[in-house]
Amino acid sequence: MEENAFSSLALVHLPTPARVLRSSWCPDKDLLVVVTRLGGKDRVSLWKMHGAKKWEVGFDANSTASSDEVVDICWSPDTQTIAIAHNPPRVTLHSIQDGHEERVLPVSLPLHLKPLRPVRLSNIWWLAREKQETYSSIPDIFQRGNDITGSAHSILKGQPLLDPLQDESQPLTATDLFAFQGSQTRAVPPSVPPVISSWPALPSDSLAASIQPQKLSGNQLRPGEELDEADDANVDSILMVSDDTGHLHCFLDGSYPLGSAFTGIEALTVSIYKEKDCFFAHPQFIRVGKPSFTSLRPWVIRLPEIQRRTMRDVARVSSSTRELNWYAMRVVKDMRNAWFGSETQNGARELGPKWVRALEDRQRDEFGHDEPYAMVDLTSLLATGRLTESFADYLGSGEQMSDRGLQKWESTMVESLIKLRDYAEKRVAPACQRVHLLLEEVAGWSQLSQYENCKLNISQINGCLDLASRTIVLASWLAATTRKELVRFKEFMKWLKYETTRTNTPSESTSLPAPKHDILEVNDYLMAGLVVSPIDKWFMGPVPQFATRDLGVPGDQHDLKAVMQRARGVLSNQQQTAWQSNIKQKDLSYLDRNLDSLIQELATRCQRIFVEAAGATGRSAVVVSSSTPAQVHDTTLLRAAESRPSPLIRERTIADSTQAGTFTQTLAIQIPRDANKSDLCLARLRFAKDTASSPLSADIAVMECCAPNGDAEYNAVPFTLLDADFFDDSVILLVYRFQERPGPASIATVGYSDLHYETVELQAHVSDFAREALMLEVLLRLSDGRLSSVPAPIIQSRTLSGCKEGNAFLAANGRAGRRVACVLDGAGLALEILDMEGEVEDLEEMSTVEA
Repeated sequence: MEENAFSSLALVHLPTPARVLRSSWCPDKDLLVVVTRLGGKDRVSLWKMHGAKKWEVGFDANSTASSDEVVDICWSPDTQTIAIAHNPPRVTLHSIQDGHEERVLPVSLPLHLKPLRPVRLSNIWWLAREKQETYSSIPDIFQRGNDITGSAHSILKGQPLLDPLQDESQPLTATDLFAFQGSQTRAVPPSVPPVISSWPALPSDSLAASIQPQKLSGNQLRPGEELDEADDANVDSILMVSDDTGHLHCFLDGSYPLGSAFTGIEALTVSIYKEKDCFFAHPQFIRVGKPSFTSLRPWVIRLPEIQRRTMRDVARVSSSTRELNWYAMRVVKDMRNAWFGSETQNGARELGPKWVRALEDRQRDEFGHDEPYAMVDLTSLLATGRLTESFADYLGSGEQMSDRGLQKWESTMVESLIKLRDYAEKRVAPACQRVHLLLEEVAGWSQLSQYENCKLNISQINGCLDLASRTIVLASWLAATTRKELVRFKEFMKWLKYETTRTNTPSESTSLPAPKHDILEVNDYLMAGLVVSPIDKWFMGPVPQFATRDLGVPGDQHDLKAVMQRARGVLSNQQQTAWQSNIKQKDLSYLDRNLDSLIQELATRCQRIFVEAAGATGRSAVVVSSSTPAQVHDTTLLRAAESRPSPLIRERTIADSTQAGTFTQTLAIQIPRDANKSDLCLARLRFAKDTASSPLSADIAVMECCAPNGDAEYNAVPFTLLDADFFDDSVILLVYRFQERPGPASIATVGYSDLHYETVELQAHVSDFAREALMLEVLLRLSDGRLSSVPAPIIQSRTLSGCKEGNAFLAANGRAGRRVACVLDGAGLALEILDMEGEVEDLEEMSTVEA
């Protein structure tokens, strides 16, 4: 046994009690996650291998919860994201760069499945896809990617990209701070409404939704970075979270909810192994006031939908529809703020009434008018050219009538009206047209049998199509109305400037400019625009319910055949093509046209459709087992009652390279025997993927928890096993403390692949038992001599500096190129990080960090 064989990289003294998890180490980076608790809430920090803390984040529990608990963590396949499972139930995704929260995944059961007690999460896994290299002799010269020709996404790919929204995450510049109120003023970053945050969607992809991504000024691309191949490690990966009700909550690509699969009985799931559409889950049964026990054999859960294209197609359409609806909602909000104003900017709508009120206040305060009515003076001046005394005084000396005041009024109104016109015509209408296109494809899916599990309701889809069509009409209508309003306002400003100049010009002067305004347009703006604008109706009132026939469109034009027949009739009858001079304009003033509420209603109803469709994968789950869940529970319970709980059970599952269609699971189970001696049982179980996970064999090896003392095996020194975990396919790590020499704990590597394993024939009923029952079976065979144990064959060891007393907690990463481990003492205050392959260093060179 080689002592002090490992290099201790850092000894971190933590200010508050902490804990490490089995998955704390990053798979391909020297980063470590540590969980601390402060004030009843857990905090997560990321540490570098040499003891430097990179970041730390806290969490806000639900308003009804007094605490927040981090249950488990896992790493995304591309190791750029950390998924954290919490109680109260939810999953948060965090960037490894700075720890910011990228997304929150709510974890809940349907109303008809919710138990009486609160649901608690137990474990989390992020399972990568099995990559299959496919080679085709025909190159994809059209670069279709995953798009089927003629599908909605293939059509969107050929459309011009919608203008990006202003990046509100960047700090304000000097131009923004000192500019006039207008298009340059930056709004407050909008909070994501519940309808958008709860919308099932893949990671954001603006290009797939035909939206130009925002250009972040702070992130400059290095030369040639745009030519790099995109990292698709997360594509088709499955994030799974288990709870204590027997459900497995699944998320595609770590974000899109696939529903929950029920294992058949209320139990925790402590481990998952994935093979294509099969998930091998080991349930753990919890008994109130009694030890828990874990099933020896896994249950096979098939999710056939994850192997089909339909799941990703629905997910992509749902994600693009969400992006477009959220885009339209923010655009309409910007339009409303430009017109009515917000907390951070003044709206253009109030400038006209404010100007009229200032005139009436002057008439009342300085000229004694009891009931001033400015519109009478304005109309009189427009029609006769005569000014009242009060109005003449206002035009000549009013603050609002200065050149700067008029210029500000005109520039603000023109900018706002142009913004309304362009946003409605170039953003809202095209976005809703794209939503309509996507919903048309969903309507087609609802008629196909392969989408039956999605429960797509054609009547609900048609309702959303009507709302999208209505939104397109209203957006175009708003653009036309705004265009007219802009013309009338410009004529009004020409007239107002002319009258101001005329008033301030001496009567004997002959340099008075000729009027250039249209008196009819000015009158229209005075009557419907200056005080009450028709544009107001696009942001006020209930959800519009009008139909196309209410706009004067004949109802038979919905049928293409009827439209063609009518067109042929008009062409055959020349009288119908003659000019009709007496055309009565239809009165549309009674119609509701609140574009804002219509967008909100469209998003709400679309979200309901896709939430129902997202649960198709969970609804299609099939539990495959040789026994019913109730039988497994009963037989396991009877056998486990005879055994004592094991203080330590670890497992490692790998695919069996020697035989296709099987996988090998190695268990490390500590067998409690007496106060002075215990054994560590290593069991290798082979399971077939196509035989309902029945065990094929069980190879057993037993190690005594004692270390050889010199060359004589009989001088083995017993030790107390504090923690253990598998390091790789051949080595297991042990953290122990000698019983005869109390003091600092030690860490050691023990080879388990070369141990002498004895095949144990398991009885039929034993295969349905718990891991604790297997431990009891091994204990009986040890007592009657059918099995023998050997001292732990320690390869290398090192005495720890941070764990001097009490328990210890181990986390390790044995992947090639990493080979690191860390040990946290029982108090959770001293964390020692070790390089399991580094050269021996003096203790003086070890870095000590005070956190």
